Amino acid sequence: MAWTDTVPDVALSSLPPPDQDRLWRQLMELAEFRELDQPGWTRRLFSEPYQRSRAWTRDLMEAAGLEVQADAVGNLLGRLAGVSSDVPELVIGSHTDTVAGGGRFDGMVGVVAAVEVARLLGQTGRRLRHSLLVVDFLGEEPNRFGISCVGSAAVVGQLGEELLRLTDEKGDTLAAALAGIGASPGGLSEMVWPTQRLHGYLELHIEQGARLEREGIRLGVVTSIAGIHRGVITLVGRPDHAGTAAMDDRRDALAAAAEVVLLVERLARESRLGGDGVGTVGRLEIAPGAANVVPGMAIVWVEFRSAESKWLDDRHRALEAGVRDCAARRRLEVEIEWISEGSPVACAPGPRRAIVEAIEELGQAHLELPSGASHDAALLAQICPIGMIFIPSREGRSHCPEEWTDPEDVALGAEALLGAVLRLDLADSL
Repeated sequence: MAWTDTVPDVALSSLPPPDQDRLWRQLMELAEFRELDQPGWTRRLFSEPYQRSRAWTRDLMEAAGLEVQADAVGNLLGRLAGVSSDVPELVIGSHTDTVAGGGRFDGMVGVVAAVEVARLLGQTGRRLRHSLLVVDFLGEEPNRFGISCVGSAAVVGQLGEELLRLTDEKGDTLAAALAGIGASPGGLSEMVWPTQRLHGYLELHIEQGARLEREGIRLGVVTSIAGIHRGVITLVGRPDHAGTAAMDDRRDALAAAAEVVLLVERLARESRLGGDGVGTVGRLEIAPGAANVVPGMAIVWVEFRSAESKWLDDRHRALEAGVRDCAARRRLEVEIEWISEGSPVACAPGPRRAIVEAIEELGQAHLELPSGASHDAALLAQICPIGMIFIPSREGRSHCPEEWTDPEDVALGAEALLGAVLRLDLADSL
């Protein structure tokens, strides 16, 4: 049966709803694995609290009746066997690491809810046709080696030798850091998931924006995941004595960098292309960095994000032109390096339809919206159809201690995830 055919009855009424109290208790327990010298609920890749939290997550999966193993990069995989051994697996999950000063919901909601879905299926004896794989992907957030989505990149074959040789500020390699937490980076080529292994991937996540809350809607159906263009702009002028260098003689790299910061903001705000792209300067370095010296060098880290490739490409070119004009006017040398140019990723029609039908069965309204943040799902889209469900974030806050989603919305999101899983399980193709 293809997805375009009529799907048989998969009524959620035949299953108990997710246990809201249990979901909330697990989220709060997981949050307490944190770096005490950092603000918020910080649990970064390679930290000791992250390692302890993953042992806790493994126990959670096993208690739900899953057969659990860690792969070569350290992804935690919990499997619930399906009726048919000769059909691809259905995958659900997210991640449990955080940014520095992070919150308690980004990623964690998706893992805890996925375990709850598996628990309900196992406890009620409801066997899926496809085996269900619950995944806690290793290190989705950016880490000290300058990359993100380590675990999901590995399963799609994008964690190659070049990335493994990346070094941190101490000169340690990513490969060594992975080995230090018990992973086997030498065996990564053997753990790549072939496309024929996977039926589809679903991820429940907090919105990390405010559209659902503003609309008074509790469930979102993600249409696409934004592409990200990240660049590093190096401006080189001339350091001079701040008291004796005349203003007309200065080649001030920081003053040029200030123009670049405002240029990024202006380009992102321009509406002639439509869309909802954003631009950010999130890091700025200057040298020599003394109060009485005209800055001779400035390094500006820039990113644009949008669900529309045309918008990204246009802003990319406009920024380059503006930066070079600024450098010429101020008599500076300039180097522009684009370190990543990720394209937007569309969520597949089959998973999106399954999510919509599950939400409708729950008697809930839904909002279709793109994701401005990236997710493990964006990597999985390279090898299988993907779908994502959003639940509200209070005031749109995320990546901060104030990140918050109500317990009722966590449970509702888990129930929508369960309904979508039941529907995808009955489709021969997506």
